[in-house]
Amino acid sequence: MTMVQVLTLLLAVSVALNLGCASGIIAIYAGSSIAQGVLVGGSTVGGAMTLFLAGVGVYRR
Repeated sequence: MTMVQVLTLLLAVSVALNLGCASGIIAIYAGSSIAQGVLVGGSTVGGAMTLFLAGVGVYRR
């Protein structure tokens, strides 16, 4: 992997984690339990990374 690819992947992971933390905190403040907030945050991280990796897969073809 080139340096640009590594930095792009790190940026995508950072954005996904920020989105996950924000959505988890919002879910907790909305009345969900802590466990449900963690699950919502994890789902958001997984979804964001899936979208990023799908975009990279389409671009690479």
